[in-house]
Amino acid sequence: MKVILAQPRGFCAGVVRAIEIVERTLAKYGAPIYVRHQIVHNRYVVESLERKGARFVEKLDEVPDGSIVIFSAHGVSRMIVADAQARHLPVLDATCPLVTKVHHQGQRYVTQGRTLVLIGHAGHPEVEGTLGQIKGAVHLVQNAADVEALDLPAEARIAYVTQTTLSVDDTRSIIAALGRRFHDVVGPETRDICYATQNRQTAVRQLCRECDLLLVVGARNSSNSNRLREIGEEVGVPSYLIEDETDIDPKWLHQIEAIGLTAGASAPEVLVERVLDALARSCPVEISVLPGVDETVNFRLPAELANI
Repeated sequence: MKVILAQPRGFCAGVVRAIEIVERTLAKYGAPIYVRHQIVHNRYVVESLERKGARFVEKLDEVPDGSIVIFSAHGVSRMIVADAQARHLPVLDATCPLVTKVHHQGQRYVTQGRTLVLIGHAGHPEVEGTLGQIKGAVHLVQNAADVEALDLPAEARIAYVTQTTLSVDDTRSIIAALGRRFHDVVGPETRDICYATQNRQTAVRQLCRECDLLLVVGARNSSNSNRLREIGEEVGVPSYLIEDETDIDPKWLHQIEAIGLTAGASAPEVLVERVLDALARSCPVEISVLPGVDETVNFRLPAELANI
């Protein structure tokens, strides 16, 4: 059986930075430290950091006075930042720089007097953080129907920003709907869309031309991992999201000649390796890597952790 690996797959630069912030903070200050929300959406990563002394909480009320707090890669609202400041909690911000860029971009549009539309998934931590970061009204839309339902006049000056785990392909129909509905619409250029999301989705589309089963390694609460699975389904390839090798159903492999294997941006390569080992135990496998983008992006760490 052939197993074809997508390239790129797995960790993006924002995830690498966030995890490194937690690990370096533990090395510098010792355990425990507190992380507001899962640092990234992956159980393996979270449990690994818990064993080292990280404590994950959903509310700052759960953080003891004087304890160090890290904000997750998804970002937080201004209210949470203010709460931490009011309690004089030492804070390290692991928000992905591309998420921070969306916050700044959205605020610039509002300052220019435009009505801001956020394209994203309701309830996602990144979306909640973005809604809470921008001073001014923000209209959340999840699909083209939401655009039609906006209670705004056609002459409204519109600007849009997007959740970073959505690609150009994901947002194209919604942006087109904004253009049909309103006369004056501006938004970020294509190059401002999250590189990792776009690269992984492009790689999966290519991968699905070569395989007859797609496995996506990633957490069930990972937006970008779920989207990779959906892309496989959309192009007609049976596709499954698995957290690790234990989720593989042997029935899926019946009469399969080529498996495509990828991983979401918050899934570590060790989980991909475990899946490969499990497949190799079931039958002989021939492993290859699909040619793709070689990502070289790196994000700077907070200054206080740079030399740890």
